[in-house]
Amino acid sequence: MSVGAMGVFDRRLLLAVDARGYGSADTARQREIQTVLPRLLSEAAEAAGLDRASWVRQAAGDSEFAVLPTGSDEQALVEPFMRGLDARLRAHNRGRVPGARLALRAAVHFGPASEAPNGFVGPGPVEVSRILESDPLHRALAEAPDAALAVALTAPVFTELVAQGYTNFRPEEFREVVVEKKEYWGRAWLWVPGYDVHALDLGGVGSGSGADSGSGSGSAAGSGEPTAPATPAESGGDSATTNLYGTVIHGNVVFGISK
Repeated sequence: MSVGAMGVFDRRLLLAVDARGYGSADTARQREIQTVLPRLLSEAAEAAGLDRASWVRQAAGDSEFAVLPTGSDEQALVEPFMRGLDARLRAHNRGRVPGARLALRAAVHFGPASEAPNGFVGPGPVEVSRILESDPLHRALAEAPDAALAVALTAPVFTELVAQGYTNFRPEEFREVVVEKKEYWGRAWLWVPGYDVHALDLGGVGSGSGADSGSGSGSAAGSGEPTAPATPAESGGDSATTNLYGTVIHGNVVFGISK
């Protein structure tokens, strides 16, 4: 961590989750989602050895955005937490008709999110928010009707954690996609528990140079090695920047993200 003209520079572990189908649910169903979601997140965090009480959280009905403390265990969030969350979602859904099942999308990022006088600033919160909202992640969960969870990892998390063998995941369990959302351009790696993510029909969304469009993503063709995140210039587009637009206010905390 260092201090410059813009203040303290810090990289933080970021988590964003939201529920499928909340907007079309009736009032009783929305109330149930708002009750169950924080409970399952807390249970999964505790089982993974993560102190959710120390997270700075912004909740919004069917979603939660969290900034974890400096030094938080990335491996615990990516693997034990996600596997535990999936197991708890499946247990909650057991015996329920499809319309009453809870399914979540989740995005994990490690990037700039520095504390400011009234919250956090930096491109990290924007990036994890855009990936959570992205078409590839939404489509992946929609194409896996029995899935309870779909997870997207950003490039720093996948390439430095999963691809380097710091989890029990195999890199080929993930599918690399391009994410283009509002002002954001980047790459993400998708995992859907219980499904071969490469077999899911993403309808052409998120495919591009260096990203898989349906088979063997997360690695260079035939090499088993992860592809490096490409720059927009490598994909034939213009350079991309991430800007902060507006704020989301929760109590005394202001996050530089927008929807």
